[in-house]
Amino acid sequence: MSGPLSHIKVLDLSRVLAGPWAAQNLADLGAQVIKVERPVKGDDSRAFAPPFLNDQNGQVTKESAYYCAANRGKKSITINISSPEGQELVRELAKEVDVIVENYKVGDLARYGLGYEDIKRINPGIIYCSVTGFGQTGPYKDRPGYDFMAQGMGGLMSITGERLDLPGGGPQRVGVPIIDMTTGMYATVAICAAIAHRAVTGQGQWIDVALLDSCVALLSNQAMNYFSTGKSPEALGNAHPNIVPYQSFKTADGAIILACGNDNLFNKFCEVAQCQYLAKDPKFATNGQRVNNRAEITQILGEIFIKKTTKEWVQLLDDAGVANGPINSIAEVFEEPQVQARGMQIELPHAAAGKVTLVGSPMKFSATPITYDIPPPALGQHTQEILEKVLHKSEDQIALLQSSGVI
Repeated sequence: MSGPLSHIKVLDLSRVLAGPWAAQNLADLGAQVIKVERPVKGDDSRAFAPPFLNDQNGQVTKESAYYCAANRGKKSITINISSPEGQELVRELAKEVDVIVENYKVGDLARYGLGYEDIKRINPGIIYCSVTGFGQTGPYKDRPGYDFMAQGMGGLMSITGERLDLPGGGPQRVGVPIIDMTTGMYATVAICAAIAHRAVTGQGQWIDVALLDSCVALLSNQAMNYFSTGKSPEALGNAHPNIVPYQSFKTADGAIILACGNDNLFNKFCEVAQCQYLAKDPKFATNGQRVNNRAEITQILGEIFIKKTTKEWVQLLDDAGVANGPINSIAEVFEEPQVQARGMQIELPHAAAGKVTLVGSPMKFSATPITYDIPPPALGQHTQEILEKVLHKSEDQIALLQSSGVI
């Protein structure tokens, strides 16, 4: 194994997305990750389909595309943790690892003798990361939580989507489970920080991350807009609450995003669009004035952009150094030369499909580059290997575990 965390071993007791996303990040960083799944059914996301992967003959497999999005770099073992024997297997694995990631409901694993305090007794240096909907404390701690709920309760949906007074207006969720993934990223950062802390002090710790907390944190500048005015921000479609123009415009054949993050960029845009009079107009000369006169400047720019095609505008704005970009479909994203050059599409062999295409990691390292060695595993693909090589079980012991339904 290579990567900055190649010395770290992780036990992934999580399922669906937030926890698995964190564990996949750690795997990308070189950690050795063992994923524990339920016998027969496995991770819930194995059933989040169609689509399933197709094999090399074009036949549909039983491997869901969703599962593959968050589980590369891991080895899968099936264990029934509701059984005492299964719980003991997890404890044995916990002795061998540095990090545990779990996303059971508050108190569930403690009932099995697998909570933080239980594991700490047998592995004092353990870094134990719990991912839940609402956290380990507070009046909602026992409620189940999902990404969609967090987006709504955390205010994100209220500022996402078209304006209420326009057709199609109303709260919208983001097109990917952004809070699951953001929570997974916060968990990854916290785990890496805890690893650094342990390297200095020798102490492990319990990390508590929650979907709702992560969504609230993600409000960032919009929360500050509320704190400073006392007024809740509202959805603005593709416009920005604090910057104008920073939005999409219709072109002769599609749409384009214009991002003038400062007055200099707006001046450059006006030059290339041959509307220098706008930059000199007191109503539009500064960003603050443009924000105050948003409707008027937006209408004027809309009439300008509709005169050329998206490709023509992209070329003109690129040449002028003005930030812009087309609105790509997912297929068009992976046709972008920049995306290809950055290695954001990868391919790995796969036990059931023959091969699987995946999205690569955005993390680039000069000294410890990320390598992709392990594809998303088939359910229980590595059970025998882990029991033999990690826990040193004999063939007879493994056979007994299988016959009793523990694995």
